[in-house]
Amino acid sequence: MRIVTVNVNGVRAALAKGFEAWLGQSSADVICLQEVRAPDDVVTAAFAEGWHVVHEACEIKGRAGVAILSREPMRDVVSGLHVAGERLGEPVHTGRWIEATVDSPAGDVRIVSVYIHSGEAGTPKMDAKYEFLDRMTERLAEMQDAYPRAVVMGDFNIAHTNNDIKNWKGNLKTAGFLPEERAYLDRWFGSGWVDVHRTLAGDVQGPYTWWSQRGKAFDTDTGWRIDYQMATAELAGRASSARVDKAPSWDTRWSDHAPLVIDYEL
Repeated sequence: MRIVTVNVNGVRAALAKGFEAWLGQSSADVICLQEVRAPDDVVTAAFAEGWHVVHEACEIKGRAGVAILSREPMRDVVSGLHVAGERLGEPVHTGRWIEATVDSPAGDVRIVSVYIHSGEAGTPKMDAKYEFLDRMTERLAEMQDAYPRAVVMGDFNIAHTNNDIKNWKGNLKTAGFLPEERAYLDRWFGSGWVDVHRTLAGDVQGPYTWWSQRGKAFDTDTGWRIDYQMATAELAGRASSARVDKAPSWDTRWSDHAPLVIDYEL
């Protein structure tokens, strides 16, 4: 089963710039999208041919939005981040979490598409990010008990270690690489969730999944690895390959992120 995650940076713009063509040759079975930034009817219509679609829009127009595309039907869909039956429902937290179950020959697989806040150090935006991360931590613990095969994927907006950011020394006080943020990933991976991409890539610099629009970041590969597939141990053990499908050149990009493509033996 080929599972992909990508922040599309606005699905309508991405489709116009080449995402549709990429999708047609991706051979993906499941694709998780973040920063969709479109209403339900637009998202459903865009992927009506060949895909089953679930989508969680943001209540703030033009922001966030997450979706799951699957070649097979999905069930048990949960929109929004729920913990012990309670939804984290403030508008700033909507359009950031959606779950569904897909069938595979090896059994059910729980899929999550998540878009964590970018945050801004020393502002209320950072408080909102930490609130979301706290609730996500609780939900991850629930999921470990409920789903032996689960993968939580998307734009985490956090680089975990020095290997995950080219200019790490210059970003020690920048949102996305703060020690307090990285500690959440330490906790999740320490509790049994597996960073599948890093496990397969090994102890190397990168591969990155996002590059700033400023300067020559893309051309010089001055990037961040902030897009993840985080799986339960049972599912992670079935991962056979991973790659970042970086565009060949700046002008052929359809997002500021690149798809993270992982194949699982299911």
